[in-house]
Amino acid sequence: MTKPPDDGRYPLSEPHESGSLEVGDGHSLYWEVSGNPDGKPAVALHGGPGSGSSPRTRGLFDPERYRVVLFDQRNAGRSTPSATEPVVDLSANTTQHLIADIEALRVHLGIERWLVWGGSWGVTLALAYAQAHPERVTELVLAAVTNGDRRDTDWITRDMGRVFPREWERFRDGVPAADRDGDLSAAYSRLLHDPDPEVRATAARGWCEWEDTHMSLAPDAAPSLSIADPAFQLAFARLVTHYWSHGCFLEEGQVQRDIERLHGIPAVLIHGRYDVSGPLGVAWALHRAWPGSDLVVLDDTGHSGGGMTAAITAATDRFAVGQAE
Repeated sequence: MTKPPDDGRYPLSEPHESGSLEVGDGHSLYWEVSGNPDGKPAVALHGGPGSGSSPRTRGLFDPERYRVVLFDQRNAGRSTPSATEPVVDLSANTTQHLIADIEALRVHLGIERWLVWGGSWGVTLALAYAQAHPERVTELVLAAVTNGDRRDTDWITRDMGRVFPREWERFRDGVPAADRDGDLSAAYSRLLHDPDPEVRATAARGWCEWEDTHMSLAPDAAPSLSIADPAFQLAFARLVTHYWSHGCFLEEGQVQRDIERLHGIPAVLIHGRYDVSGPLGVAWALHRAWPGSDLVVLDDTGHSGGGMTAAITAATDRFAVGQAE
């Protein structure tokens, strides 16, 4: 199938299956399947945490050769309960819960093994899932590489004040003075669960404005979260701060430490050189320790945009062989 000339994305195929999967703890996941019902299975893990799945993700896969599974992670998108609710309990939302959810969805759909795609936070989740269940993963395609270490989330919430000092001071001053020298993710998380809806909305907007600031150093980088719907801002900010303030529910250095569990799984790591929020060194270290992985460095983009889509579809095209196993 011929791709559009602008960004290399395939035409979006409409879902031919969708549903809601009960996964325990009062959680229900929205899922959908598009593309070829007899094609190579692939699951897409969205970023955030908390952004929810996007229909545009379907365009990263040839709909004639792939059976594409999208779903919304716990409390995100169309999954319930939603993190937009005034009072929401996130205690049953951890990386380990999400890994179990992916497996539950795989079993529910009758898939033996699948390609795993992840973007940003979805990369960390994809790596953790693949390390827990390497026998279920045929290949990995990972864009805007992250590994969930506190060192890297601290880089975003504090160290990048040296790169964007004016914007960071505004971000830091969005929490009470007593919290400004501590864990800013945890401080924002407390505000995002405040009983006062105005306090929650202000904190969500402040968090998303900072997210937009640090996404890229590319000259044409454009904000997206700060202009989003306030309900989306609240859900996104609540889930990101929940994960970051808990070290993404991973041991420090866990992904890199357990990289040998991924040996033998083909992978393409795609990263923008201008991605200041996720320095290239993370992708480089994974690639160096992972035989069989390929690293694609894009010189025209940061966390997204530029040649990112074309690089992703080139990788999924490369792995689009065989039928459902």
